[in-house]
Amino acid sequence: MSNHLHLIISRKDNNSMPDIIRDFKKYTSSKILKTIHNEPESRRNWMLWIFENAGRKNPNNKSYQLWRQDNYPEELITNEFIDQNVNYIQNNILETGIVENPEDYLYCSAKDYAGEKGLLDVEILE
Repeated sequence: MSNHLHLIISRKDNNSMPDIIRDFKKYTSSKILKTIHNEPESRRNWMLWIFENAGRKNPNNKSYQLWRQDNYPEELITNEFIDQNVNYIQNNILETGIVENPEDYLYCSAKDYAGEKGLLDVEILE
């Protein structure tokens, strides 16, 4: 999934979901741009051009835009809805044809749900 991201997140204290999403986008955009600028990347100029053009179309940006301005958060209020969303996220990668099994995708929580340790820290929802 090179063009989008699915997350299940929780909030603590008085942090609002829009604030969490905003901070996530700000932090990851900064890190991604820094990596593009500092690491050898054959697509560097092309990626920066894409992000810069997107940024020019949005008056809220100073230069680059990596993330879309919209998102579709849903509150997971029942165990059934949580299970449904975890399954959707883990199986969404299969549509791309990159892997045959969700647990084979490096950035998927399916490995953790299968009892192994994945690349990312995951808190299992029960």
